[in-house]
Amino acid sequence: MPDPLTIASGVCAAGALISSWQLHRRAVQAETEIAVLQAELAAERHAASHDPLTGLPNRRAFHRLAAALLTRADGRPLIAVVLDLDDFKQINDRYGHAAGDQVLVNVAQRLADFAGGDPVARLGGDEFAGLLTAPEVERRWLEHATRRLHDVLAAPIRLHSASVRVTASVGLAPVTCPAQLSEALDRADAAMYRAKSIDSPHLRELLDTASSGDR
Repeated sequence: MPDPLTIASGVCAAGALISSWQLHRRAVQAETEIAVLQAELAAERHAASHDPLTGLPNRRAFHRLAAALLTRADGRPLIAVVLDLDDFKQINDRYGHAAGDQVLVNVAQRLADFAGGDPVARLGGDEFAGLLTAPEVERRWLEHATRRLHDVLAAPIRLHSASVRVTASVGLAPVTCPAQLSEALDRADAAMYRAKSIDSPHLRELLDTASSGDR
């Protein structure tokens, strides 16, 4: 006949093993729930700070990223850029809004590639902005950068039924400190709208170099 003490010890050991397994399962479940909550929180934060169509930072996030970039200590010049697609409504009217969305996604990707690691954003509609690192703030460099950006954006975009080209009106303005960011963006925006009123078959551009000293 089995020893009652042995039986009791076995029961206790089995109970402890079961309790340990249950605690482990609960710990794993808790860790899984925490990971899910953290992922959901990260997704909510990303959604709150990024454009849902293009994935670029939105206006508020762009100002935060740009202000952080302006506080760096290396002293390299920074250029605020604002661009607006020309006659974008015609793409929506002719090819449909899905095609228009595809064009915006392509433009966003090209602008991000052009900027490298510098912040860019979709401000809304077909208007985008960026803060670009420049080797110098001279009119020649600004003109060259504007032409390069124009050419990058003007490359054909393949849609389901057609290949389209888009052009953009671009405004640039130097900015040297966080306090000047909003002012520089306003000047770049004003320059962009003045550029939109210029009818040029090659390039619509107007550079605001008021802060560059190159007059």
